[in-house]
Amino acid sequence: MDQFVINGGCPLEGEVTISGAKNAVLPILAATVLGSGQSVINNVPQLHDVKVMKEVLNNLGARVQGDSDQIMVDTSALDCCEIPESLMRKMRATVFLMGPLIARFGKVKISQPGGCSIGSRPIDLHLKGLKALGVEFKQRHGALEGSVDKLVGAEIHLDFPSVGATENIMMAATKAKGETLIYNAAKEPEIIDLQNYLNRLGAKVRGAGTNVIKVKGVEELNAVDYQVIPDRIEAGTFLVAAAITKGNVLIKDIIPEHIEAVAAKLTEAGIEMKVDHNQIEVIGKETWQGINIKTLPYPGLPTDMQAQLMSFLSLAEDTSIITENIFENRLSHADELRRMGAKIRIEGNTAIVNGVDKLYGTIVRATDLRAGAALVLAGLGAEGETVVDNIYHIDRGYEYLEDKLTKLGADIIRKTDLSITDAD
Repeated sequence: MDQFVINGGCPLEGEVTISGAKNAVLPILAATVLGSGQSVINNVPQLHDVKVMKEVLNNLGARVQGDSDQIMVDTSALDCCEIPESLMRKMRATVFLMGPLIARFGKVKISQPGGCSIGSRPIDLHLKGLKALGVEFKQRHGALEGSVDKLVGAEIHLDFPSVGATENIMMAATKAKGETLIYNAAKEPEIIDLQNYLNRLGAKVRGAGTNVIKVKGVEELNAVDYQVIPDRIEAGTFLVAAAITKGNVLIKDIIPEHIEAVAAKLTEAGIEMKVDHNQIEVIGKETWQGINIKTLPYPGLPTDMQAQLMSFLSLAEDTSIITENIFENRLSHADELRRMGAKIRIEGNTAIVNGVDKLYGTIVRATDLRAGAALVLAGLGAEGETVVDNIYHIDRGYEYLEDKLTKLGADIIRKTDLSITDAD
């Protein structure tokens, strides 16, 4: 299994270009199922999760080509509506195919999705929304089977503004008879990107970015070319990377308003930022202040940046309080940071972080995607050598992370440790 070996203490300097958004491209690739023909998706990051989605689409009968940042998906011969358990277990985002497959075939068969172990993430809100559109679900032999004669628009009130549920319902509703209203919808930028893509296909969707989304069903959708937005979580991660190494980095190809919450918190801590159109410069400081943060649905601070900020705040001058409001099991990286000398106490969904003068390199293990990124950042800011194991998780969400960091002056290499197995 691969691992990162990092020698810390090198201030990052230079420019980095942000890749396409993982959390936007996966539902968009799923949505190609809605329109028969060849779609061309641009600005696609080369990630493990994208590779799995391509494998799933091929398994369904689509023809998927392209290994660079452009993927061509021809769904003309799509002839299957069942996703094998082996592929469902590889990646949670396969659940995005429920809505499109039901819209196209009137049926779908899946098992429980996999992904990171960051707490309970049931698909009950997905099912609630699809049931409201007329889908009937049955549990058979460990698989979930959904079917409907004709999707019919409905008013759907989500108990929580779930991004995945909002997107799945949006995609299914594009071919429902009549109008669908999704109340308490998620507002994330990836929702807006999906709306833009669906409308390019010929759908009639409006309201993305607000808490009410309206979808008027249409009979046919067509394949199109589309460019995915830049990844706001990768951008936020590089903001923190520059700050924790006391460096000076220009982060390019971003949408500034998408990372306002993260930039505001770093500014509050004392880090200097300069925004210019589609780029932001981070000017690191020798010291920074502790701050209090709470993760919230967009436009609040994203839960996907909580771990990275914990690494940063471990080196703050005083105490910080981090409250995780989205997932109940997303503070496990605190244990690994403590191995590096961080002083962190966990009380329920809250972490009390007492800043220390130094973190020290050691062997740590990525427990999930963003925890892995946080440990890389901690290693960059630590004294000595840090080895991050289990970086499979990091490869799920960051394109060429070590290459981008190396170009900025980081001392980081990828190494294969044959003594580590998936069973460890």
